[in-house]
Amino acid sequence: MTARLQLLQTVASEIEEMVDATILRVGIDGVDGAGKTYFADELAAQITSLPVIRASVDFFHNPRAVRYSQGKDSPVGFFEDSYNYQLFKEYLLDPLSPNGSLTYRTKAFDHTTDRPVESPAKQISLPSILIVDGIFLHRPELVNYWDYSLFLKVSTGESVRRCEIREGIVEGRADPDDPKYRRYVQGQAIYLSQCNPELQADRVVDNEHLDSPFFVR
Repeated sequence: MTARLQLLQTVASEIEEMVDATILRVGIDGVDGAGKTYFADELAAQITSLPVIRASVDFFHNPRAVRYSQGKDSPVGFFEDSYNYQLFKEYLLDPLSPNGSLTYRTKAFDHTTDRPVESPAKQISLPSILIVDGIFLHRPELVNYWDYSLFLKVSTGESVRRCEIREGIVEGRADPDDPKYRRYVQGQAIYLSQCNPELQADRVVDNEHLDSPFFVR
């Protein structure tokens, strides 16, 4: 068994042991390029005892005009204006919280087209597990929604390198100090400083090396 699979199975077991007759809400947090979506998908595949709902905050972006209202290069704007948390809660988190309606939607907006998304309403069965990935999940307005949360830790250099690969840029040229990354790198720094997600998460995983992640705590 690989180190990665062993860690994923440990997390899956911890989550399954927490499930009662309702919905267990799991948040997978980390900076851009930390491997959140990949980790969340792998984790969901390890949970076979109950239905799993997969969702991402990336489908709850604000329109481009709102995201860049403080300037296209603004780190503060990145931290404050990237996401529509009102819809994120209305569509997904509140319905799947205690005393919620159990009727949820996983998408509201496609930032690649800058258009709203028609997402069909779905009804959840109980018990179930919700796994959400995304940045900034330990913000004050979100942190209390998670029954179990995990923060994936990577260096700034590795974060930028993975983002460049995702964008089709040649591997190995990543420079975190490049001005084009100022909005994102410094915006993440604001989040880390103000919200301290490593302290708030139930688990912290060093995901610098994808084939050998390990628990920091």
